[in-house]
Amino acid sequence: MNPNDFDSRFRSLLNAFQSTTTNVGCVGCERCERSSDSTFCKDCKNVSRCHYCVSCVDCTDCSRSSKSTACLSSSHLESCERCVKSAYLVKCVGCTNCNYCFGCVGLQGKDFHILNEPYDRATYFELTAKLAKAIRL
Repeated sequence: MNPNDFDSRFRSLLNAFQSTTTNVGCVGCERCERSSDSTFCKDCKNVSRCHYCVSCVDCTDCSRSSKSTACLSSSHLESCERCVKSAYLVKCVGCTNCNYCFGCVGLQGKDFHILNEPYDRATYFELTAKLAKAIRL
């Protein structure tokens, strides 16, 4: 095989993959594309082993999340990107091992933070309830 043959065959494989929307091993998923081993997801693309997710893209091992992209092993995310092993995050990007964060970026191992600032539990829930209404989440 020469480099030209490789490039040609690779492009052909890539085109075939991009044109397919088939799900594999999914149960109860609606309007999902290229998803595998997921259950009861809606409008997701390229998710794997996700459950009860809505409008997620490129997520793996996530559950009960919505509008999130490229997240891994997380649950109860809303509008998050690239978050890992986290739960109950809203509008967060690049957070790892975090819980109950709102609008945070790049945090690791933090709980009850808003815009990367720590809050006590009661204040966190009071402020995020107001913020969620104001930004219509």
